[in-house]
Amino acid sequence: MASCAWSEKMLHLLRRMNSFYMPGSCRANCFRFEIDEVQVGWIPPNVASLLTRYPEVFDAPQDGAVSLCHSLDSYERRSEAVDAVLQTLRQEASLTCLKGWRDEKYSVMPKFSDSPLMCMERAATSLFGVKRYGVHLNGYTVSDSGDVSMWLARRSPTKQTYPGLLDNVAAGGLAAGFGIKQTLVKECQEEACIPAAIADKAHSVSTVSYTYYDEDGVFAESQFVFDLELPLDFKPSVGDREVQDFYLLPIDKVKELLATDDFKPNSAMVVLDFLIRHSFIEPDTEPCYQEFVAGLHQTLE
Repeated sequence: MASCAWSEKMLHLLRRMNSFYMPGSCRANCFRFEIDEVQVGWIPPNVASLLTRYPEVFDAPQDGAVSLCHSLDSYERRSEAVDAVLQTLRQEASLTCLKGWRDEKYSVMPKFSDSPLMCMERAATSLFGVKRYGVHLNGYTVSDSGDVSMWLARRSPTKQTYPGLLDNVAAGGLAAGFGIKQTLVKECQEEACIPAAIADKAHSVSTVSYTYYDEDGVFAESQFVFDLELPLDFKPSVGDREVQDFYLLPIDKVKELLATDDFKPNSAMVVLDFLIRHSFIEPDTEPCYQEFVAGLHQTLE
């Protein structure tokens, strides 16, 4: 039987990462972000009030929605107009997320399979609650006796987000114009020096989706999850300095670490998904099994 304390820690993590759905969240006060009458995000009230300064780009809030002006009728016009606003808003002390400006664009669309309607600076996406996509890799080994271990990364202490915490062996955001597997292979090479010939063998296995909010806005995220059994004689090594070290740990130790504050929250969800899919967590022995599965796959309508 699973430890009640461990299960409660996992439930707390899932509630935190799905806080936008919880009673009393800011969702009731947010404005729908619409482009051509199609919702693509959620805008917190403080951000909506700032956007009224730019009537040539955003229509005034109406019927619970903030819309881009219809005159911005192409991908290029929308992207350029919103970027100009964001460049100005970088001077706003209250918008702390923009201090992490990355010069990296994310696509904005209703669903991942839809054609992008525009692109937006990554650091600004939480101000508009637009869906952010990424890739995460579970890198693991299987010994000759069948014991499973997992490679974990320790994030650099200079990272903008979650410095120094444990992470998946490779992960990264899906920038505009890049494919999913292409991004995975790139992140494997850059972060962990996993050669493309090995990284290309990773299997797409799942998505982990959640939406939370904090002082920086609404984070609606979906991660494309891959599993890769790495050779026993292979050791990841630090590539682009986003990681300070790598550890190969027995799966029981990895499970134990999930219940600590030492793990990047969304990466902990990805590992929890791995444990469920590989039957290290089973419904006969984990009373919160169904809650775990539901909490890993929450998507906004």
